[in-house]
Amino acid sequence: MGDPQRNASSNRQGLIVVNASTALVARIDGELARATFVDSHSHIDPLAPSARSLADILGYHYYTELVHSAGVPREAIEGPGLDEETRVARIVEGLAHLTNTIQHAWLMEIARDLFGFPADALTPSNWPDLAARVRDHSADPGWTATVLAKSHIEAVFLTNDFDDPLEGFDTSLWVPCLRVDELVFHTGKPGVLERLARTSGVEPGDVGRLGEAVAAVADRFVRSGARAAAISLPPDFRPRPIDAADAERALAAVLREGLAAPAADRAALSAHLFWTVAGICQERHLPFDLMIGVRRAIYPGGVHQGQDLLDGRLSLADYAPLFNAFPGVKFPVSILSRPLNHELVSFAWIFPNVLPFGHWWYANTPATIQSDLEQRIEAVPRTKLLGYYSDMYKAEFGYPKFAMYRRTLARVLADRFVVERGWDEERAVDLGLDLLVRNPRRVFYDSDPS
Repeated sequence: MGDPQRNASSNRQGLIVVNASTALVARIDGELARATFVDSHSHIDPLAPSARSLADILGYHYYTELVHSAGVPREAIEGPGLDEETRVARIVEGLAHLTNTIQHAWLMEIARDLFGFPADALTPSNWPDLAARVRDHSADPGWTATVLAKSHIEAVFLTNDFDDPLEGFDTSLWVPCLRVDELVFHTGKPGVLERLARTSGVEPGDVGRLGEAVAAVADRFVRSGARAAAISLPPDFRPRPIDAADAERALAAVLREGLAAPAADRAALSAHLFWTVAGICQERHLPFDLMIGVRRAIYPGGVHQGQDLLDGRLSLADYAPLFNAFPGVKFPVSILSRPLNHELVSFAWIFPNVLPFGHWWYANTPATIQSDLEQRIEAVPRTKLLGYYSDMYKAEFGYPKFAMYRRTLARVLADRFVVERGWDEERAVDLGLDLLVRNPRRVFYDSDPS
């Protein structure tokens, strides 16, 4: 008789491949599904966290960019004067081309499990039924709590601009996170430094005062319960300290000329501000999330949020000076390309303050998650693996996204640990809970910035 925990199959070369049985994977998944956890990165609006209409769900950039890629004109999706019903109808028409994608699977999992929708696909004839269900459910004042409970999510980290008011919501549930992209890369844009002065109470007229203003912003976030700072970094960015005199000259040029300042000055000021934020994070015990490798506006003809792509032409070696300079900062690092995942594993192998962080954007599919996760889980200390975050804009998407990750994690645990190493299921589940539950709590909560 065969081992009930294993399935044998032949690969293309005719060799026997042993994998975990479906039943074993399901049991591990079921145990992982009992846990509640923190979603450590999202784009939720805490004042409107759930979908209020089907348009809110189908407006997620995955659907607009994929149906546009499949041939639906951009003007038909987000052209001027489109009403919500027309926009939804046109996106639904394009969904017929997406039934093979994981994003379509997310959509139908939401429709079925959260809204009780009986069909296995959205069509021009049945989408009004789902639209009505979304309207009815979202009218319930307790709907968001119901969604989070079904998703087993206990707290959701936000993405906050530096001058967001951070008021009107429960910051223990919707946890502020200071996003510094605008401060670091767009100080020359009209109004940015004026907004910084207003929110910080410090006029950033020189480099010293600029640092004080950024520190005041960070302190306001910490007082409001923030647990991290974060930034999205282009592939050509190089972290480095800037000489004080050079930083002063760069700031003066940007104050004088704004976006017309020389590129070298703008780059120097960005590097200085980035280094300043890292120092502030070290002083205040804030993790600094780095999301590395996205190149913006590669496809200007794309839909909103469907214009950016990954660029693997970089090395984490460029970040070694940063990791060395700030040993007290935990750097959760997200990457987009598979070669960079191997670098991330290697850096996390030796740097105590580098932690692999989730499966971001274009890497957020089961095949890529499994490949990246297998590299990470076999080489990086188990206490450093930050398993997953949703990156969601509406709370409903936490449900299928975390379920997708959990199933993939269960497969890796079953194959690599139960079958290959002979671990028992309880031991494998315990490792999975480190990634899914314990490590995010440890990294973002144990070093209390307050």
